[in-house]
Amino acid sequence: MKIVLTDSQTVTDRLVTAEPLRELGEVEEFGLLAYDEVAERIADADVVICNKTLLDSYTLRLAKNLKYIGLFATGYNNIDIEYCRRHGIAVCNAGSYSTNAVAQHTFALILEAYNKTAKYNDYVSGGLWKRSATFSPFIYPLNELAGKTLGIVGLGAIGTAVAKIANAFEMKVIGFNRRPKTVEGVESVGFKELLERSDIVTVHCPLNADSKEMFNRAAFAKMKPDALFVNTARGGVVSEDDLYFALQNDLIGAAALDTLCVEPMEEDCLLMTAKNCIITPHIAWAPVETRKRLMGIVVDNIKNFLAGKPTNKVN
Repeated sequence: MKIVLTDSQTVTDRLVTAEPLRELGEVEEFGLLAYDEVAERIADADVVICNKTLLDSYTLRLAKNLKYIGLFATGYNNIDIEYCRRHGIAVCNAGSYSTNAVAQHTFALILEAYNKTAKYNDYVSGGLWKRSATFSPFIYPLNELAGKTLGIVGLGAIGTAVAKIANAFEMKVIGFNRRPKTVEGVESVGFKELLERSDIVTVHCPLNADSKEMFNRAAFAKMKPDALFVNTARGGVVSEDDLYFALQNDLIGAAALDTLCVEPMEEDCLLMTAKNCIITPHIAWAPVETRKRLMGIVVDNIKNFLAGKPTNKVN
């Protein structure tokens, strides 16, 4: 069996390898194929594994032996599902592998905004503590999380995990879900009320027609002027122009983001110059343990497909 990885560098490195896949057949790895390279490279594949590679009628047209596409991801909007259905190609995704990792990164961003460890490290590294008149220079204001209100938009697995952490910090937790949902330790509220009451708003909903740019100028105007906005979901849930406006005009206090509308970041991305804005490069899902778990799910999906009992099949 020929297994082709089209964008392996989006998942693998020296710590997380594709070695488990080699137990299933011949593996050919490509770090990151360009769109025009894909069709030729997967022409003789029985199995294709990808993360974000676009697999459509053009890139799949030469793959006459292809019976299975596996995803290093939960989302599958990069796959032409109807084409695969017509040609008998099974498509299986990988879900629920990054819940704890994303919840952890969400609080890493929140804690950075509240404790400013990077700024204080720069202060010390620059030799300024050596010249301080006091042993505790209050250069950057710090705040406690206890007693603050955390508003969670999207109460799926990740949102629920975030709520558990927030409760451990003795925060007040409120949540909005489009389909009303009961979560222990979370007060269910409407979207408008969540914006108005929250000291921190964190987003954990999927990107779809309902959520696209739900965080716009009108939404930010409803938030507290010192509120922190956190997004580790998808960049498209935010209007980046409106977020920039909100930060520059003090509609909100700060933002902490792990996702943008266009990734990698564009050269002229407005948010690079926004004040009080922390950005990490879409790494919330990517701890070593998480990627190893993801590889395990992908391998198990293939084994189950070969055994005639496909798992996580989306078509």
